[in-house]
Amino acid sequence: MNKLSDWLPTTKKELEIRGWNEVDVVLFSGDAYVDHPSFGAAVIGRIIEAEGFRVAIVPQPDWRGDYRDFTKLGRPRLFFAISAGSMDSMVNHYTANKRLRSDDAYSPNGQAGLRPDYTTITYAQILKKLYPDVPLVIGGIEASLRRFTHYDYWSDTVKPSILVDTQADLLIYGMGELPLRELLARFKTTPQLPEGGLWKDIPQTAYLTKQTACGLDPQSPNKQLSTCEIAGRACNDKQLFSHEECLKDKRKYAENFKIIEEESNRFVAAVETHCNASLQQQIGNRLVVVNPPYPMMTSTELDASFDLPYTRLPHPKYRGKTIPAYEMIKFSVNLHRGCFGGCAFCTISAHQGKFVVSRSEKSILDEVKKITQQPDFKGYLSDLGGPSANMYQICGKNLELCKKCRKPSCIFPQICKNLNTDHRPLLDIYRKVDALPAIKKSFIGSGVRYDMLLHRSDNEAENRSHTDYTRELIIRHVSGRLKVAPEHTSDKVLNLMRKPSFELFKKFNRQFEQINAAAGLKQQLVPYFISSHPGCTDKDMAQLARETRRLNFRLEQVQDFTPTPMTLATAMYYTGLNPYTLQPVFVARGRQEKLRQKEFFFR
Repeated sequence: MNKLSDWLPTTKKELEIRGWNEVDVVLFSGDAYVDHPSFGAAVIGRIIEAEGFRVAIVPQPDWRGDYRDFTKLGRPRLFFAISAGSMDSMVNHYTANKRLRSDDAYSPNGQAGLRPDYTTITYAQILKKLYPDVPLVIGGIEASLRRFTHYDYWSDTVKPSILVDTQADLLIYGMGELPLRELLARFKTTPQLPEGGLWKDIPQTAYLTKQTACGLDPQSPNKQLSTCEIAGRACNDKQLFSHEECLKDKRKYAENFKIIEEESNRFVAAVETHCNASLQQQIGNRLVVVNPPYPMMTSTELDASFDLPYTRLPHPKYRGKTIPAYEMIKFSVNLHRGCFGGCAFCTISAHQGKFVVSRSEKSILDEVKKITQQPDFKGYLSDLGGPSANMYQICGKNLELCKKCRKPSCIFPQICKNLNTDHRPLLDIYRKVDALPAIKKSFIGSGVRYDMLLHRSDNEAENRSHTDYTRELIIRHVSGRLKVAPEHTSDKVLNLMRKPSFELFKKFNRQFEQINAAAGLKQQLVPYFISSHPGCTDKDMAQLARETRRLNFRLEQVQDFTPTPMTLATAMYYTGLNPYTLQPVFVARGRQEKLRQKEFFFR
């Protein structure tokens, strides 16, 4: 039986239960507090706790009234932290046609309206007003993908880095465990903060500083430099077109995007001892500085995040209420992070990284055993998956080649010859999970990349693993419906999406039907499609409708393209250009155009 003190504290009373009169870090979250490794605020809070610091979480504070939720835990000893939640708040609030959603999956009982628009900015401005001298750290997907000048679909404007409106001292981008642990380590060893409020040389962080002549001295970030040499090394900092230039010239915005995406997807960033090889962007007389990311996490480091002492339950304050996002994942297990698909409309690689990091077998099996001990578990796992279900332990054969590569996708326009696509480690995981006494069946709820399953390499063992995986997936791990995402039928649109030809989907559909028929099963393949993606015309949508009718698909999983910060598709939507070729791209912009394209799904 869990005690209240098993969760991280959220109120003054819970601090008193622990005998605390102050905390080191107060974390504000736009989501309800669910103490589970699938919820970012819980992960961040548990890491701070594991590093020996006192942390409290304030979930969904009331921002409308007297701000008592922002003051109830007092001033933290070290810093405030903010995460808007597991989704960008504007995606959470609005449909592709900018209509207000009626529910919020990350709130108790799905209640809408418990977080503000632009959550990170709203919370930050309140904290800076109340506690102007307390350092502020922001992170999570909303802050991460808004770290540079970005197009904001909901206001139809180009906005500067979120650092400008929040005045945060530090932004941690991507999956934040490593930079957070380094920041906390600095507090342990250094009694006094450096000039500027927080350390500015930590990889995978961003900050706002005064404009410099050429580079930045990490020890004195505000110091003007008169030379391109720092401590005897050539400065590798890359200057992007300024915010003001991007406002005036869409071509420059597009050119910036290409640089940002390529630098974000490097296997090993060029972090030097004295020169951080950062990306820098001027706005007025200030400079946004984005330090290069950490190298990809190791399995041991990833396990450390999943193996923390979560209760795996919503906080007791929600007793009697349902949090829909938790109900969806409470009996699921995330096997890996990252996605090398590089789809144009997706934020996964932009936030989690292009390279896949997989958990160890032990960590996965230990989590499954914890799930089986939950009182309402009936023997069925809803998902053994990840951003894409079948990328577990898949990586480059020669990592030296990966270190030189800047391509945004490892599987488009074709699967890289250096990619080891062996699915046997994933099949081993499935079989060992299913062998546990308390497991009746495990399902795969995450999307499957069928183009990898149809790939034929020079390695026959790999090819057999694709065939074996496909058969075992369909026969043993489908709950009647298997989700896949062809996204479109037009090769022209699919090329802009960085997705394979629709002919591959047809081939996989035939395999799916053959395997079901041989096994005596009646299961359904559920394809996902997108309308009004850049490059898509009414003619392309008419073709999609004809193709899917010919295949007897009833289109259920369909969506209208929503431009979100830091994706290739959004850069094309705003600029009307392909950033990699600078050639014009057709864009369906207006509400009526977008609705007309979506209507083809239902004709």
